[in-house]
Amino acid sequence: QVQLVESGGGLVQAGGSLRLSCAASGISFSIYTMGWYRQAPGKQRELVARITSGGTTNYAASVKGRFTISRDNAKNTVYLQMSSLKAEDTAVYYCAAFATYTYWGQGTQVTVSS
Repeated sequence: QVQLVESGGGLVQAGGSLRLSCAASGISFSIYTMGWYRQAPGKQRELVARITSGGTTNYAASVKGRFTISRDNAKNTVYLQMSSLKAEDTAVYYCAAFATYTYWGQGTQVTVSS
């Protein structure tokens, strides 16, 4: 059974930092492209950052330079380090694993107060 479990969300003031974690089980983690998406109220889910099995990363323009995605294949975990947070970063953040099928986590709430 595939599980992606996010953690690390919470309430933070604008300008602050948070680190999200996503622990995966039930998949061959090292071969998967992993991603973080977010969905704000009334908006569509959008890509935040993605990291391939080889470590290539890409970011949404809105977070580039502020967020960093990384992975630890030994721990089957992907991280999202978020800095200089803004109110518009407030959303539910989802972890995803991509191969022939896409798996999703349950999401973790990030709220940035201005």
